[in-house]
Amino acid sequence: MILLIMGVSGCGKTTLGEKTAEGLKIDYFEADKFHPSANIEKMASGIPLNDADRWPWLALIREKAAEYQAAGKSAVITCSALKESYRQYLGEGLTSPLEWVYLKGSFEVIESRMSSRKGHYFKAEMLKSQFADLEEPEYGLILNIEDPLEEKVQILLDRFKGRS
Repeated sequence: MILLIMGVSGCGKTTLGEKTAEGLKIDYFEADKFHPSANIEKMASGIPLNDADRWPWLALIREKAAEYQAAGKSAVITCSALKESYRQYLGEGLTSPLEWVYLKGSFEVIESRMSSRKGHYFKAEMLKSQFADLEEPEYGLILNIEDPLEEKVQILLDRFKGRS
């Protein structure tokens, strides 16, 4: 099972992904770690990524998911996966469908969270571009980012425990 937690930057993907992977006793991968340095430099300069920047990054994430499925292993991956075309691409060629979790929240709440976040290259000013690109999924599990972290983790553990 590959559980993919998606949403705009600052919605809490990383924390939820780490806690869920820990609870399920499976590996965790943060998609930001797959960005080439050129993408990180671009975002750190306040320049939003475009599709040309994102496709090679998405290919690396899909390769990791395929590698885990081929080895019969499970993982939690967090990735913005903002557009439907990105989500379709991420699932192409996999032996079983990705399990999607969408962390949904308002621009105002996420902007407030990002303003207090330190040490991350993605700045709150670029959040508008993420919301502009976001095509909300009409499938998978949708969780409200304002619900307590422990509650969201428990929902995922209840739903996916025994499937990993």
